[in-house]
Amino acid sequence: MKQLKFFMTAFFLNIFLVQNLMSQFSNFISKKDDKLFDGDKEFRFISFNIPNLHYIEDYLPFAETNPWRLPDEFEIRDALQTIKQLGGKVARIYVLSVKGENDSSIIRHVESPGIFNEEAFVALDKVITLANEIGIRIIIPFVDNWSWWGGVNEYAAFRNKASSDFWYDQELISDFKQTINFLLNRKNTITGKLYKDDKAILAWETGNELSATDEWTKKIAAYIKSLDENHLVIEGTYSKELSDEIINDDNIDILSTHHYGNVKSSIEWIVQNQKKAKGIKPYIIGEYGLIPTQDIRAISDTIIRQGLTGGLLWSLRFHNREGGFYHHYEYDNYESYRFPGYASGGFYDEQLVLNLIREKAFAIDNRIPPAVPIPNSPYLFDIEDVSKISWQGSTGAESYVVERKEEFENEWSIIFPNVDESKYQYRTLFNDEFAEIGKRYYYRIKAVNQSGESDYSNVVGPVDVNFKTIIDEMENFNFIFQKDGQLKLLTTEDLRKAKEDRSRLSGNDESYIIYKSPSEPLKIVVDGFASKDSSTLDFYTGSELTDTRQILPDVKVFKFDKNEYGFFDALRFSFENFSKDDRLIKIVLKKKIQISRVEFSYR
Repeated sequence: MKQLKFFMTAFFLNIFLVQNLMSQFSNFISKKDDKLFDGDKEFRFISFNIPNLHYIEDYLPFAETNPWRLPDEFEIRDALQTIKQLGGKVARIYVLSVKGENDSSIIRHVESPGIFNEEAFVALDKVITLANEIGIRIIIPFVDNWSWWGGVNEYAAFRNKASSDFWYDQELISDFKQTINFLLNRKNTITGKLYKDDKAILAWETGNELSATDEWTKKIAAYIKSLDENHLVIEGTYSKELSDEIINDDNIDILSTHHYGNVKSSIEWIVQNQKKAKGIKPYIIGEYGLIPTQDIRAISDTIIRQGLTGGLLWSLRFHNREGGFYHHYEYDNYESYRFPGYASGGFYDEQLVLNLIREKAFAIDNRIPPAVPIPNSPYLFDIEDVSKISWQGSTGAESYVVERKEEFENEWSIIFPNVDESKYQYRTLFNDEFAEIGKRYYYRIKAVNQSGESDYSNVVGPVDVNFKTIIDEMENFNFIFQKDGQLKLLTTEDLRKAKEDRSRLSGNDESYIIYKSPSEPLKIVVDGFASKDSSTLDFYTGSELTDTRQILPDVKVFKFDKNEYGFFDALRFSFENFSKDDRLIKIVLKKKIQISRVEFSYR
């Protein structure tokens, strides 16, 4: 019996030690007057919102019809390591999603009152587990004022009530409290720890940009505090001005405002609010951004100089587990940021902004930024076709070196020294245009940034080269043999509707492009976006411009369900019954179609 008791004590002690070794945190974040503390050290931060950290809304491959999915460990780890390398200590995620009437095929966190999707919450378990391991605190808002992911309106719709009833109706308030209770008392399936006992959580936020009454905010904050004595509570209402009633409520610990648009007005509000909160409550800027770089600098400097607790820029996206990054176009030529910044993000100063935020993240603690770490090795995926080479990226990598060697040879050759994984959205990353038909190759890659080179990836091969492929991403007219009509290369126009594709071709009716194949074409695949129901393409082929015939490709349509962004239908045209003398491929644009990509293979 004594031996059993000793064994059980040792067993539970080991569990305790493992759980605590997994965490870099010794303390819950606490509040004293208008400051936050990690133990006895003041806690301040400049960092990012990562809305997709627990729930992805931007899964947009061309043939995909559901943009929603859950992140895996690679993606969550990449996002949190990015914050770490940027000098941040905090990441604010977006809300818990709520099922709406058109969401039958979509995973949502809240499926109906008191009914929750376990798979979605397991993804959040992973976020909190890795946040402990990597050392990033998480802010979790409960509900959205808007309907992008479902929110106030969807809670009300469960009971056939108006969204305005959410702030007053006791049944709706009770439904919302069930969600709060579920989350705070959830046991993490990985660590076994209750959320309300987890130090990686910095604070709960009543919601995102809520149009709530002060009375509702106070009631919800009191309810949160009745369940959780460890964590702080952030006010989540949408106002540029702090409420005196909320400032003086004992259950609200942290005050927050969001600021976009005119920087002069934003700074005036921030300074005024800080005067009201001074000596009473910590004050953070929960969201700011989508403004010129000099204005981001001005707000960041104001946060630091005025003694605010912190600020969180909107917003960061991370690596996609299938290669490249997730992308999210906002509006007015601004997009989410991808670390460490790329030439393809030059139109919104991506690299400059990331360097700026990294500088300020260290400056708020009077520290000088260290060198960015050398990237870890990337992971090269299996290769079936040398035109489709992709890999899982490395946090902080600026580019990648692609190398290959022939089967039975020892020497490796660099075939491309600086591949930019951010350049094309939701595509394979590299086409080996110089591979020779009839040969077999092995491939490897390494990641590079300003601090150095990673170790090599895994080696993949041998890969047979049976044909070659030309891929035109519609960035320019370099691949085109001949063209005519009012053709226009598109970048940010209709960008969200076109699944974040930043290089497309549009034209008036009967405008056309012609490709000339070096030898007998095997297959052509053309991706296009239908801006109208009648949008289409006509195809012709032949050996001479004066002797072409129309061909009828197979057409597949990839259509989204009703959605907030108004995605275009995606049309994929494919044809492979060419004759041996065909060399020219003519593509005629009809009814405002946008060509996304042309790919044709030849012997």
